[in-house]
Amino acid sequence: MARFDSLGAATDGGVPVAGFDDLDAAAGDRPVARVISFESVADRRARQSGRPPADPIEPDPPGSASPPVRGRGKAINPGRSRGPEPRLFADGELDGADGVPTDRPLPRGRRKRARVGRLGPDAPDPELPEPDADPAAIAREICLRLLTDRARTRQELASALARKGVPAEAAAEVLDRFDEVGLIDDAAFAGQWVRSRHVHRGLGRRAIAVELRRKGVADEVAGEALAEVDTESEDRRARELVDRKLRSLAIGTPDQRATAARRLVGMLARKGYGAGTAYRVVRAALAEHGADAGELHVDVPDE
Repeated sequence: MARFDSLGAATDGGVPVAGFDDLDAAAGDRPVARVISFESVADRRARQSGRPPADPIEPDPPGSASPPVRGRGKAINPGRSRGPEPRLFADGELDGADGVPTDRPLPRGRRKRARVGRLGPDAPDPELPEPDADPAAIAREICLRLLTDRARTRQELASALARKGVPAEAAAEVLDRFDEVGLIDDAAFAGQWVRSRHVHRGLGRRAIAVELRRKGVADEVAGEALAEVDTESEDRRARELVDRKLRSLAIGTPDQRATAARRLVGMLARKGYGAGTAYRVVRAALAEHGADAGELHVDVPDE
């Protein structure tokens, strides 16, 4: 009977095994199983190829760590659990469990985003002035930056300086200087604002007057600017708005035209047109689409 630990001592590459799966009771015509050892196979192939036989594999002593087995592309260590392994770069540098050196940029997909801005939570606010900075210089810088975007009134600039913490004395000094050199001109601003809001937004004189008042333009200055929008131009702009809105409304029946008339009048009222102007323009537009004079039930006199 041969044992498994004696397989390497076989001279012919195999030994008979008895007492395994009832093989010891085999009859004379029943062959005895043969087990081929790994060492014998390696020696046989070495003799056929003319190479020296390989040394037998010795088992590792108990408690010793198995060396990592290098595969293709990454290291495989059978003695450790699966997880991120350090990577060896071409220059021999190895850093961190994720294999990324500290002096190298993070690869795509590993860049970490800051949670409180790019400068961190303790970085100073660039919009706030420095404690030891000149308030007048800060006020000039803020005003110039705001005027680069568009023209602004004196009240708009004063409110912006107050929000930034500029002292009132420094703000007044800078604003007075800007008035002298013409960088602040409420009259010019009002004229540009009236033309822009009436032509591009379709606002009426009432809505534009409210906006100018909120921006700190005096009533006299606003009245002069609003004089550019006369009744004829206001009616023409209101008719353009009504015609464009009618394209998306159903006006086939008297009920539909009455509903459309109410919606159109409400639209013009929200844009700052007077009630007389709104009803006059809507009545004329619906009359061209087959509406009777009495379909617009509310009769408002012209202003």
